[in-house]
Amino acid sequence: MSVLRALRQVTASSSRAIARPATRSSSLRLATVQLAPRVSMTAARAFSASSCRFSEGSTDVVLSQKLAEELKYEKEAVADAPAEPEFLKAFKEDGIWEIQDVAGNDEVTLVRKFGNETIRMMFSIADIQNAEEEPEYEAEEGEGGEEQPPHSYPIRSSFSITKANGKGSINIDTMCQEGAFIIDNMSYYPDAQLGTELTAEADWKRRGLYIGPQFDTLDVSVQEEIEKWLQERGINENLAMFVPEYSEYKEQKEYVKWLENVKNFVDA
Repeated sequence: MSVLRALRQVTASSSRAIARPATRSSSLRLATVQLAPRVSMTAARAFSASSCRFSEGSTDVVLSQKLAEELKYEKEAVADAPAEPEFLKAFKEDGIWEIQDVAGNDEVTLVRKFGNETIRMMFSIADIQNAEEEPEYEAEEGEGGEEQPPHSYPIRSSFSITKANGKGSINIDTMCQEGAFIIDNMSYYPDAQLGTELTAEADWKRRGLYIGPQFDTLDVSVQEEIEKWLQERGINENLAMFVPEYSEYKEQKEYVKWLENVKNFVDA
């Protein structure tokens, strides 16, 4: 996408370069109107007809070409890839989590049942775009360097756990990184609807409530038991590996669709 931004700058420079002579041409036409009215009327009619037939700006064609090039490159890069990648097929076959993914949205929801509990997880693919480049580490001489995980950038993930026969909800804010969920805090809401509702009003109400201590300030034994409690519910390493893989997969699909939409709009 950085290539596309560079191309936009080139296109913008081209449009500025083209815009200047267009102004001078308009001045010349105005002078012609004063000197030769009959010729100017004909020219005006021709210009009017031309503008109706060709309504696009001077940069539209170039921008459309650059978008087409980027679109072609992105499609060719995954031309030989299966329609559904292996990691996604295996995740669905496990039948533990249901994926709720709406095309065009940057948030993904995973839902599962555990006894009388409903566990809902949310994460956003926007974190991929905001992730900074990871520094490269070189192994010291004479020592074997450990391989870095393929997806080491952090992705914010939140969990809500509710019970069918009980009130309230447990909400957990985490950071998914390097195959693990790092817990930030764990909060309890006496009203399950307040804890799970995704509205501005509910968010405003939650801000005034006590959300619990920072997780790393809890007693170590309490931290360990909470982590075991979550792992038993499928919030484990396998899920932490799936989240960044699916984020990349979805982000790629959304980017290609964005290119198509923008190009179609420019060409219309």
